[in-house]
Amino acid sequence: MNLIQESYERLFPEKEFSYNAKMEYNRRLAPFNANIALHRNVLSVNMNLQWKDIDEEIKIGLIQHLLLKIFRKKGMTQNIELYNNFTKNIHILTPKDKIDPQLEISFDRVNKLFLESSLEKPNLCWGTDSRRKLAHYNFHNDTITVSTIFKEAAPHVLDYVMYHEMLHKHFKFEHNNGRSSYHSPAFKAAERQYPEYQEIEKEITGLIRGMKKKPASLWRFFR
Repeated sequence: MNLIQESYERLFPEKEFSYNAKMEYNRRLAPFNANIALHRNVLSVNMNLQWKDIDEEIKIGLIQHLLLKIFRKKGMTQNIELYNNFTKNIHILTPKDKIDPQLEISFDRVNKLFLESSLEKPNLCWGTDSRRKLAHYNFHNDTITVSTIFKEAAPHVLDYVMYHEMLHKHFKFEHNNGRSSYHSPAFKAAERQYPEYQEIEKEITGLIRGMKKKPASLWRFFR
């Protein structure tokens, strides 16, 4: 019995496994990422190569997590709990070798002011100039990525964006009835403790709106 079939039958013991299972490890996916696909009768799971030597019970939890997603079901198993706990601690295995100096200054400042310098420093990277995804914390590679639109922003604005992502690392996530929650009541309460956060959010909105106007005016100037 392969790992996909075993995961399925443990998750859905009342159902017959009637798929051709295909599982592959590769380097194409980001560290500790995985995905699942169902095409006709072929159920495929792809995992980043780093999963290869991880305990099978944890991998079963990962596959069950993916199965719930693709079949749009809710549920919880001991294996999914193992997988969730593993995910919350992946940062221990992740090398910290991508730290931008400007973002590091912001991280250290926020960590000292709000978290008593207790939060372990993750990778800190600039992303693209996205105005949709302003920043993101990735649990799988322990990385905070910030949109480059904040490179020239006032320090208190960058610090607020950094604070939000640091809270994700600090509070991690909660898993309830098959769904992961990344903005728990505790997270939201901590976010509101940031001084004048509502005013800073208005500044960020103004920054984004201002950038949206610039391309149009530049186009009129150069056409």
